[in-house]
Order: sequence, then structure tokens, then C-alpha cells
Amino acid sequence: MSDISEKQTIHNYYNVALELVMKCGPIAFEGYEKAEADFQTKSAFYDLVTIYDKKVEDLLIEGLQKAFPETKFIGEENTAEDKSEPVLTDAPTWIIDPIDGTTNFIRRFPNWCISVGLAIRKELVVGIVYLPVVNEMYSAWKGHGAYLNGQPISVSKCTNINSAVVGTEMSLIQRPAVRDKHVKRLCKLASNCSGCRSIGSAAVTLCYVARGSLDCFAVEDLQPWDIAGGALIIREAGGLVCHSKGGEFSILKPDCIAAATPELAKDMIELINEADQLTEFTF
Repeated sequence: MSDISEKQTIHNYYNVALELVMKCGPIAFEGYEKAEADFQTKSAFYDLVTIYDKKVEDLLIEGLQKAFPETKFIGEENTAEDKSEPVLTDAPTWIIDPIDGTTNFIRRFPNWCISVGLAIRKELVVGIVYLPVVNEMYSAWKGHGAYLNGQPISVSKCTNINSAVVGTEMSLIQRPAVRDKHVKRLCKLASNCSGCRSIGSAAVTLCYVARGSLDCFAVEDLQPWDIAGGALIIREAGGLVCHSKGGEFSILKPDCIAAATPELAKDMIELINEADQLTEFTF
């Protein structure tokens, strides 16, 4: 496939996915408007799912499969349902989180979203994140910039952790196996930055970095669908996404830092390394 032909194909993937995600907004919003959506617990008390997660994921997969039968899928609810491990090949693969921030969704906190990423040859080439409550559509396709409701967005120019507002995911402290690591890192980052924000949705947090509302975000122990949509949007907005210890991050194990600038990413990596070496909570 020539470069021009591949770009046209990716653009077609992008346009169809964008339209489908927009159609799913009212379906998800229907559940949000209820006092508390019906929900079930999956793997643990903090891992929740609603009937709207399944509705949105099924609609997205059905529509994308019909338009692009050659593509594969990694979806949060389908993966949880058959208890399979996500597998990423070189084939075009949609990575879907039908409602990222389900607890926010259930409690009528507006920071939740529909997130869709597309990887080809294991590289992210399309990212779409839609917040139905506030009607914010973040989108990007490789090499063509990042957009919020069709208008270009860009990361901040922050280069120093001391002046940065850092995104975190405090709910990870709920998990006993990784609690100590996340507490130490949170304390180290919070004591060295100008402010911390915990949104409750990794995809939304990544988009806030992309538009410059946050300067950086460090997160580990999540799943591909939490990161896939937002990671490309940050890169196309001029920022970077790397492994939390430096170097390239893996979509299948997305332990990552998202930062506005390389200098800020370097500061964060240094602080994370310092936190991981601590034996006592002294900051």
C-alpha cells in the first residue's frame, strides 16, 4: 500500500469512527440522566459496569465491523465477558472503551467519555474521545493534528514540574497489590508540582493534557482501552507519551507518562524513580 493510499484509508477509518462515536453519545447520555444507572461489579468492588457500557460497545463494534470487515477489536466489555487477554497483531485493530469513568457516569459526575483508538501494525493512528455531557469531541489521526470540536488544540509549554499541574489517578490506591507504589508516587509528584487533579477517567485526563488544561499525567496498571484513544491525541497536539521509566510504552501494558514537553517528562521520570526507591514516606 502506498503512503497516499494508506493515509486515505486511515482518514476513512477516522471519519466513520467519528460519526459512530457521535451517534453513541445520546445512548450513553440516556443512562447518565438517570439518578443512578443500573450497574454490576466485575473483578472487584471498584470495577463497575452498566448496561450502557455494553450497549455502546456493541453498537461501535457492529458499525465498525460492517464498514471495515478486515479490522479486529479489543473492547473492554467483550474482553471482560470472555475473560480473555487482549491480543494486538499487525492487523488494523480498534481498541474501545465504551464508557471510561464508569463510576463518574453512575454518580452523575460529567467527566466520563467514549474512547476509541485504532492501531495498525501496533502503532496508534486514530484517537477519538467524546464527552457527551459537555459535548466535547477530541479527535486525531496520525500526522494531521489534534482537535476539540473541529478546532485545533495544543499542549502547554510547561517545562518544569514545579510549575506544572499534574493529572493523577488516585483510585489506583484501592488495589492492594500496587497501593504502596502509587501512594509513594502520588506523594512525590504532589509535593513537587503546583497542583494535582484526579479526574476519574484516564482518557479524559489525557485529553486535558492535550488541550493544555493539565501539563502532564503519570499512570500505570491500567488497560489498553483506557489509554489508546487519548495517547494519539496528545502526540498530535504536540506532546509526548512514553513509558513511565522512559522509552517507548506498550499499548498492551500502557504504563506511561503523558507530558507537554520532553523536559517535563524528564522531571516526572526522575521523581517516579525517586519515589520507587523510598522505604519511608519522607518528602
